[in-house]
Amino acid sequence: MDRNRKRVPGFAAVLLILLSHMTSALEVPLDPKVLEGLPQPPTITLQSPKDYIFDPRENIVIHCEAKGKPHPSFLWTRNGTHFEVEKDSKVLMKPGSGTLVIDISGEKAEAYEGTYQCTAHNEHGTAVSNSIVIRQSRSPLWSKERNEAIAVQIGGSLVLKCRPPAGLPPPVIFWMDNNFQRLPLDQRVSQALNGDLYFSNVLPEDTRSDYICYARFPHTQTIQQKQPISVTVLDNSPDGERRPRFMMPQGTTSTKMVLRGETLELECIADGLPTPEISWQKDGGELPSSRMSFYNYKKTLKVSDVNEADGGDYRCTATNNLGTVHHIIQVTVKAAPFWVSAPRNLILAPNETGILTCRVDGKPKPLITWLVNGVSLQNAPEDHTRKVDDDTVILSNVQSGSSAVYQCNASNEFGYLMANAFVNVLAEPPRVLTPPNRVYQVITNRPALLHCASFGSPIPAITWFKDSQTSVKNGDPYVIHDNGTLEINVAQPINSGKYTCIATNNFGIKENHVYLEVKEPTRILKQPEYKVVQRGMSAVFECRVKHDPSLIPTMTWLKDNRELPDGRFEVNMESLTIKDVTEEDEGTYTCIMNTTLDQDSASAMLTVVEKPDPPTDLELTDQTERSVHLTWIPGDEHNSPTEKFLIQYEDLLHQPGVWINLTEASGTSTTAQLNLSPYVYYSFRVLAMNHVGYSQPSQPSSQYRTNPAAPDENPSDVQCLGTMPGDLAISWTPLTGFQANGPSLEYKVLWRQKDTGEDWSWQNVGNASQFVVSGGPVYVPYEVMVQALNDYGSGPEPEVVSGHSGGDLPLSAPDSVHVMVHNSTLAEVHWEPVSFPSVRGKLEGYKVYYRRESGLHETEEDAEQRELVLTFSGNRSEGRLPGLQPYSTYNLTIRVLNNKGEGPPSPSKTFTTPEGVPGPPSFLNAINPSLDTLTLQWGPPTNNNGRLAGYTLKYQPVNNTNELGPVKVMTFLANETTITLGNLNSSMLYKFYLSAKTIKGSGPIITEEAFTVMDTTVANRQVDIATQGWFIGLMCAIALLILVLLIVCFIKRNKGGKYPVKEKEDAHQDPEIQPMKEDDGTFGEYSDTEDHKPLKGSRTPSNGTVRRDESDDSLVDYGEGGDGQFNEDGSFIGQYSGKKEKDTHEGNESSEAPSPVNAMNSFV
Repeated sequence: MDRNRKRVPGFAAVLLILLSHMTSALEVPLDPKVLEGLPQPPTITLQSPKDYIFDPRENIVIHCEAKGKPHPSFLWTRNGTHFEVEKDSKVLMKPGSGTLVIDISGEKAEAYEGTYQCTAHNEHGTAVSNSIVIRQSRSPLWSKERNEAIAVQIGGSLVLKCRPPAGLPPPVIFWMDNNFQRLPLDQRVSQALNGDLYFSNVLPEDTRSDYICYARFPHTQTIQQKQPISVTVLDNSPDGERRPRFMMPQGTTSTKMVLRGETLELECIADGLPTPEISWQKDGGELPSSRMSFYNYKKTLKVSDVNEADGGDYRCTATNNLGTVHHIIQVTVKAAPFWVSAPRNLILAPNETGILTCRVDGKPKPLITWLVNGVSLQNAPEDHTRKVDDDTVILSNVQSGSSAVYQCNASNEFGYLMANAFVNVLAEPPRVLTPPNRVYQVITNRPALLHCASFGSPIPAITWFKDSQTSVKNGDPYVIHDNGTLEINVAQPINSGKYTCIATNNFGIKENHVYLEVKEPTRILKQPEYKVVQRGMSAVFECRVKHDPSLIPTMTWLKDNRELPDGRFEVNMESLTIKDVTEEDEGTYTCIMNTTLDQDSASAMLTVVEKPDPPTDLELTDQTERSVHLTWIPGDEHNSPTEKFLIQYEDLLHQPGVWINLTEASGTSTTAQLNLSPYVYYSFRVLAMNHVGYSQPSQPSSQYRTNPAAPDENPSDVQCLGTMPGDLAISWTPLTGFQANGPSLEYKVLWRQKDTGEDWSWQNVGNASQFVVSGGPVYVPYEVMVQALNDYGSGPEPEVVSGHSGGDLPLSAPDSVHVMVHNSTLAEVHWEPVSFPSVRGKLEGYKVYYRRESGLHETEEDAEQRELVLTFSGNRSEGRLPGLQPYSTYNLTIRVLNNKGEGPPSPSKTFTTPEGVPGPPSFLNAINPSLDTLTLQWGPPTNNNGRLAGYTLKYQPVNNTNELGPVKVMTFLANETTITLGNLNSSMLYKFYLSAKTIKGSGPIITEEAFTVMDTTVANRQVDIATQGWFIGLMCAIALLILVLLIVCFIKRNKGGKYPVKEKEDAHQDPEIQPMKEDDGTFGEYSDTEDHKPLKGSRTPSNGTVRRDESDDSLVDYGEGGDGQFNEDGSFIGQYSGKKEKDTHEGNESSEAPSPVNAMNSFV
């Protein structure tokens, strides 16, 4: 409160200023720990109702309970004067309570009737109860009266008065007979609200002498009986039909007053003949349907919980076939006082201002009076801090010790209301009522409410801090409510942490810590899916869930929002399995994942399907010789729509027990028109098919027999083939018994030679599938037919089928055979085809047999040649013979071929092939290489293919980069097979090309490569080889090896003295190594008693030459080193250096032993 605000003149202005304090007035906390130490004025907690009707057989108990600090004491008044409880031995006040217990046994209960009021008092004020009116319940006897017998004409109206005695409370009325059976009530006979019995018109059965009205008094549970009334219905002057007329209420209008909140009861009873019907409406408005109900066959209208809007004119209408009558009831709604806002207790701090309001309403408007501690304000001590204006009391700058209880009394002619409200002036330091260190858990994106319930006087101010540092202010995302609660509208993980609330007022400060944990939401990642499962199978619903790992989840499955039944349900953490599914398992399955904070759920339906039930009630109608109409009733589809119906039949005459598919019908059909065949004993059945499969067959229909008839068709697949020479085998696929159409099925077989004009021959054959015509000409064309017959006629005209009689081997051979030779390997043969009759079968072609007899060259050795065969299909007269050998003699014959085999051969025909190019020479070798010569030897071709004319030799050098030099060409005669080539370059690779030739040209070439001998005076490739990668790598490896050997030798030398290498080498010179002559650069004499050893990976032919294509990496090839030699193991032991200059200090040149130093020098 702003204590420096100036007062504004006028009460309304003061009220406007102080209204805000009404909402901020301190509420008394319910926490017992807080209440325990607080002073509090009395508060009435329990009291008896204002109108108390007691049973004189029981004690009177008048309740009055109150609380306060200190505990209040109690006083009573009766009929406005002090009631001295302690002086009346029949009256007891319960200890610690104001409740009175009055023992009225043996006493007159009337003595304790009256108006009682209780007061509860302590040092802080006085609370007052309602005025309680105590009355004794009464059930008086019926006044004595003599009831006259009543006589009424049939059809007339009648009212039987009850007039029960006035009781307290009023009795319940009902009519019975002498046998205590209730009299039947209906639209014609009804009981009014006052208990009278009304007859709209009487009937003869209404005559009786025991109409008895009973009154039951609820409190005493007694029933009083009226004297019986006798009614006689006369029919000597019956009343005729008449318009309705109201018996109650009478006239056209009436009035009714009802209090707000009570039940409005309106009643209209009419006479008439026929019995009228009653209807209700509200003029200018609608009947309140939600609070309205009809009773007594619409003669009574009740409206509950009446409010001001229910006032107005209610129209009841009575109608029969002779007319209508109306009555208007004018309803007025009054109201006893009712609360708009009852005064509330105030807890104020010293120097604060508070407002008590007592807002009531009623009709007429209630009068409000104020009391303080049970005393009217007019009679209470004057208090300058208190100002009263009608329903409001303002208390300004209250001080300690001014606590009191104020009473507000509002009354009008229909009743009163009274309420107590205390003003408690307290000076209390803050207390935080929320338990310390409470942990609040909330799901992400949901609101979080952190409570800081506090108490103090004045009301403490609440401030919040996060993590003991950050001040929390009103604004996104925080909201601080008036009661101190901190709200986070959309909680996020970042909002987790420690929160501190501080409560402060003039008398102190108090803080409390709470903690917020924001958890991940529970979410169903994979929801269960709609399942369609066949009965007897298993259904599996998956429900995979993600949740906060710190929360313990619980999975629950429901079926149709109820618990799963016992049995075949298997619940796992992420799935539900239903085994052996039945129709009862259909429904909606819901998985619910619960944690302590939230839940998520998802649902899916299970539909159980099964094969359909078989159709029923098969019926045959519209029966004719060749058709019938079949109808049926489909069976249960079991949740899978029927796709089609399959109609089958059984032929009880020809194939009993065998069901054959006849036709199909759509899944929506229930009828089918069936086409039938003659001479069949039909029985039908129907199968339904849905997505799951076929149903069981229906029960068979009644049997339906069709009459015999001639066959509708002839045998199929008619063929005529010749098996033996001159025979004709005619075969067919016989008709089934179903196709026979009648008894005694047989076949008429017809045949004749084609294109001869002769008549058909025929033969009837029994139920067979073949007939053979023998003794006819060999392989001639025939026409045949097969027709079905039975006792009722022949089948349709059969189709003509062509074929041939049996054939034989051909009789003649091809004639006029001659051969045309195209070249040395290809010839073409021609012949005259044989005549068609001599083929005696199906012509398949001609076979040419040919064999190479010999070669034409006199020196060629002839080997025995196998015979070759070529087949030319069809009616041919020529063919080509490829792949012949040149310069040869061939012999051939030709045979004709049919489906039985080959005919005789044609006369033998001989032909020769011309010369061709020869084959390659049989070999080519290079021998005896020297510095500038090589000798070549070769052999003649294996196949000369003509007369050999000679050979052509070409050769060319190949340098160290594999480049080819100029080509030289030489020719030789046929008898020459060797040549020595001179003027060749030394240490050079040569490539040779050799081919043989005839007059037709040269044949294929063969090649050979060879080296001339190396010249030791030439080292022209040292520079080139030194740039090769492989050579550099090899030298590096050798250098590394030599370095290791040097180290080893040095160590041994130091250990064992001098190592006379040079002396030993000089003493043991190799006698075969001679120094090179310096003047001409030629080699000295060379002797080697062993074969040359090649380098690893090379191959040396027997003639001593080295082939380039086998090893291009020989050191000799490239002229590396002057004295290159090989040990017996093939390792190179010479030097890798060129020729050295003469040493001027030496007399002659000598070969130096290979040393590590010289080897290293060769790389410099």
